[in-house]
Amino acid sequence: MSGKGFGAVAGGLDDGGTVKQRVLAGIPDVLDEQRFAHGGNLRRLAEQAGCRPDELLDFSANVNPLGPPPWLGQVVGQALQSVDAYPDPDCHDLLMAAAEAYKVWPTQVIAGNGASELIFAAASLGGFGQAVIPSPTYVDYARACKAHRLKVVETPLGDDLSVNFPAMGRLLTTPSLVFLCNPNNPTGALFSPADLREVAAMFPRSRFVVDESFAEFLPEEADRLIRDRPSNVITVLSMTKFFAIPGLRLGLAFADPDVILRLKQAMPAWSVNTLAQKVGARCLRDTAYAARTREQTALLRENLASGLRHVPGIRVLPGVANYLLCRVERVGQDAVPLKERLLAEHRIAIRLCGNYEGLDNNWFRVAVRGGDDNERLIRAMEAVSGTGRGPVVRRTKRTPALMLQGTSSNAGKSVLAAAFCRIFLQDGYNVAPFKAQNMSLNSFVTDEGCEMGRAQVTQAMACRQRPDVRMNPVLLKPGSDTGSQVIVMGRPVGNMSVGEYVRYKPRAWEAVVAAYDSLANEHDIMVLEGAGSPAEVNLKHHDIVNMAMARHAVARVLLAGDIDRGGVFASMVGTMSLLTPAERSMVEGFLINRFRGDESLLEPAFGQMFEHTGKPVLGTIPYIHSLGLPEEDSVSFKEGFRPEARKLSPDQCVDIAVIDLPRISNFNDIDPLHAEPDVRVRVVSDAHALGTPDAVIIPGSKSTVPDMKALRGAGMAAALRALAGNGGRTRVIGICGGFQMLGELVDDPFGLESETTRMDGFGLLPVQTTLVPEKTLTRTWGTHVKSGCAVHGYEIHHGQTKPLSDSLRVALRDNAGQPLGYARDDGRVWGTYLHGLFDADEFRRWFIDQLRSDKGLAPLGTVQVRFDLEDALDHLAGVVRQAVCMEKIYKALGFSGCCTQASLFRAAGG
Repeated sequence: MSGKGFGAVAGGLDDGGTVKQRVLAGIPDVLDEQRFAHGGNLRRLAEQAGCRPDELLDFSANVNPLGPPPWLGQVVGQALQSVDAYPDPDCHDLLMAAAEAYKVWPTQVIAGNGASELIFAAASLGGFGQAVIPSPTYVDYARACKAHRLKVVETPLGDDLSVNFPAMGRLLTTPSLVFLCNPNNPTGALFSPADLREVAAMFPRSRFVVDESFAEFLPEEADRLIRDRPSNVITVLSMTKFFAIPGLRLGLAFADPDVILRLKQAMPAWSVNTLAQKVGARCLRDTAYAARTREQTALLRENLASGLRHVPGIRVLPGVANYLLCRVERVGQDAVPLKERLLAEHRIAIRLCGNYEGLDNNWFRVAVRGGDDNERLIRAMEAVSGTGRGPVVRRTKRTPALMLQGTSSNAGKSVLAAAFCRIFLQDGYNVAPFKAQNMSLNSFVTDEGCEMGRAQVTQAMACRQRPDVRMNPVLLKPGSDTGSQVIVMGRPVGNMSVGEYVRYKPRAWEAVVAAYDSLANEHDIMVLEGAGSPAEVNLKHHDIVNMAMARHAVARVLLAGDIDRGGVFASMVGTMSLLTPAERSMVEGFLINRFRGDESLLEPAFGQMFEHTGKPVLGTIPYIHSLGLPEEDSVSFKEGFRPEARKLSPDQCVDIAVIDLPRISNFNDIDPLHAEPDVRVRVVSDAHALGTPDAVIIPGSKSTVPDMKALRGAGMAAALRALAGNGGRTRVIGICGGFQMLGELVDDPFGLESETTRMDGFGLLPVQTTLVPEKTLTRTWGTHVKSGCAVHGYEIHHGQTKPLSDSLRVALRDNAGQPLGYARDDGRVWGTYLHGLFDADEFRRWFIDQLRSDKGLAPLGTVQVRFDLEDALDHLAGVVRQAVCMEKIYKALGFSGCCTQASLFRAAGG
């Protein structure tokens, strides 16, 4: 035994001992409430701070800083299927998992509704005239004794805050119920289990309740009192703290079988609910999570302690658990003002320790939380003490941020983000879009020659901002099923497999954070877009675009689902069940997108959604026909569906077939044609369905050589040659990759797209293309030679194309006079590298009128449609504003007075 020998224990204390006896029966209830107060009462703390509970940073309750295990929502969702039956009263699976984890017999363990229930049950067993509690320690030991009318004798801890076993000598000559906490709460100090084993052997008529609620945070090899436990010891541990599930309430107690039976008889039946049982069993079998928690908590604790020790006037005691006991050591001050200012000025809650026996309000306790939270506490305490060092993050302000996430791809996130961008702009705010990582072959080139996702360009237009590569710092352009070209801050950094990119992601995240912080500093509001679904459990551990980004931006998340595809309510509830509690707290509510019909029919579903998730539906957006905005990805394009504008009769329209390429890119080149009243656009993937259109357009491709092989194998190349032959009236146009395919040869000497270094093209244009590593990225202005119409757009290509015949005509020239494309001498086959050329209204009308003339129709002559997204964006914003409760959105973002502003906009007819 450390310190004094067992003779001192047997001899007890002298008459000048420091043991303090307290009989708790009869203490007024008000004093009880103060005496037995706990941390973690978020409702009350929020009332004191004047904010919502989810706006608090709670250091007053000690739970795992890593948060719950990532599988928690999935297990809870599965367990919900059994809530129509009573829980297993014997907790069989849970106890078997505990027996396996701790190497004890199942008859030696019992589960309770939190460790507190087991502590109260232990106090109820009777047979003892007093309870001995070394203090300071957890206040509920005394509370449990009071509930069972046990006299409490509180004996102080030693000078080193360890249990003074020798001081118990005289007390334990009377059979006693002894409560011990290891590690101690609140000091974080340990006593030696070997010492307790000796004391328990010396006083067999006493019973020792050892609370190891925080011992799970100790190294795995630490000595514990679970398996090697004397017969007069009950060991209690809390699973809610280590696994961060305090809302589920779950604890375990280990004792001899006869004691376990008595504890069971003292507790109510079914005290452990089905959810807690299922989650607890999974927790006990998740050894990887436990190991990661121990490693990370130790590092976080030491970093937090180091930071707090630099705050003047604060003493930090060493500890081994997930909390630290601290003391204010300024003359004439205690920790009460510190607590009040942290709560009022910084919305941070700490735990005053004045209600622990032996401590006063100079003492306070802080939980160990994640690194960013710990840093925020340190900086707040420095600010309160007058020694603040300034912000730690690169952002100099916290910019309000709204994030659109979806239950799946193509749920409408991009369009909804554009809508909110325009709404905030209309309401007078300087707003910018942001998407951390975009996977798309539909890209755009900025004025600086940087490549970014086309969706963020549309969103930038909604904000009336110039496209800025910071709005989409990471762009992935798939080249195969397992690899992509990775573009960071507008520049290619290489082609990577999935595994290579996962290893690269930490560097990508640095670029994402820097881009966001820089952009957010320049704007009033940020509108973020997620990717796919935030509930992809196989991807979440290296996520940089969904909840990880929302957490960095401190964004309020709207979860959107496409009701037109069906299953929207199940997908939303399922998504929420797979999110962690911290992630669910970031979700403000749901948006039901693309609804057709009577909205009142959805009301019952909204109620059930709220019951399942605790989150409201904030808007039902109707299906918008003829939206007039570019699609983000090729899903709708490949399905061959695109809402058309009002058309002339079929016999007055020209027929344009667009070839569906396996790796199609920049398909938005076709968008302006959809808006024309005398054009019908067909997406064709089968040569038999090609027919005899008035024009065929081969769009861009991320991988020209593989796509060219695919078209040749499907018979499409032969069909195109037949259409473009002498006497045919079909015009064939190739854009970028499609232009390269029209030629005689594509040479790939560097193996950029294929192991085949040379491949024959379709032979429709006498040109040859060589693929080179250097990528052309440029904004371009020029002229279509035959029509004289101005065109503009951008180039994205690895190819360098040169003519092979003097008979070729230059189809387009840039403003410097250089060729942008070539045409066959009859003008029926031509190609260009210029993306976006159909955006030019006069050229587009000239092109369509040429097709009309070929078909025997009279040219319309004048521009029929101005391809300007402004009207489309305003229309979109109006529909979404009408469908969504913008007052709640503004409130979630922390704005005041915006409800009136939005209402005035509507009243003005905006």
